[in-house]
Amino acid sequence: MFEYDFMQRALLAGIFLSLTIPLIGVVMVSRKTSMLGEAMSHVSLAGVGLGLVFGFSPVLGAVGVCILAGLSIERVRKRFLGYGDMATAIVTSVGLGLAAIISNFLPSGSSLESYLFGSIASVSLWDVIVSFVIFILVGSYSIIYYTALANLAISESFAYILGVNVKVVSTLYTILAALTVAMAAKMIGALLVSSLIVLPVVSALCLAKSYRSMLFLTTGFGMFYMMSGLVLSYYVEISPGGAVVAIALFSLGLLTLGRKNHQRLNNPTKRWFFLL
Repeated sequence: MFEYDFMQRALLAGIFLSLTIPLIGVVMVSRKTSMLGEAMSHVSLAGVGLGLVFGFSPVLGAVGVCILAGLSIERVRKRFLGYGDMATAIVTSVGLGLAAIISNFLPSGSSLESYLFGSIASVSLWDVIVSFVIFILVGSYSIIYYTALANLAISESFAYILGVNVKVVSTLYTILAALTVAMAAKMIGALLVSSLIVLPVVSALCLAKSYRSMLFLTTGFGMFYMMSGLVLSYYVEISPGGAVVAIALFSLGLLTLGRKNHQRLNNPTKRWFFLL
């Protein structure tokens, strides 16, 4: 496996993305805006299509469209409180509709299929470099604004009271989330990248006892899911996105089962039922 250049590139990019995506996911899930990742990942297909039609980098097109979509959703959420889900649904529908229309104008030989479910063979050296740069940006952002993000995860109103510049922090976060989603869509697939945003966080919630521990656990689960998925996709010859999601769901099922059993053992009123 390691003797192939494309697999080496895929694993390197996978390492950087597996550390980056969960950091974005922790904030999304904590703010109850996990559907933002879903919207961005679907809208990225329109940017990919524009890149293929007009001859520029599909990833660059996906980045531009994702940033526009993310900022639009955030603006609607701020101006029309309580209608954030509506804005997300509208942007997602518009993005998929545009992608469907643009796909009819793709030049011969071009296809959106590899961007739908991901492809490890399509990862280039440039993708590895970009993934590393995004990892540095998101990692630095998470460290610099650690306290602000933790407060924002509790409540935007709470963050305002504590003096957090919510507008700046949220805008930077949305831009970095767009960069991450657009880059991950090429490897994992636009239809499945949101799963890697949410599933490691949900897995971490089964064990975490604080925001800090959730960050470490989420990145650990993200790394495990991504690396295992890439290796499985190579040997079984399935899409990397599907492999990552399958392993994540299986692991989450084991964690949930283990947590339930642990709660039964630690509940005196129910312990004897479990022993039976």
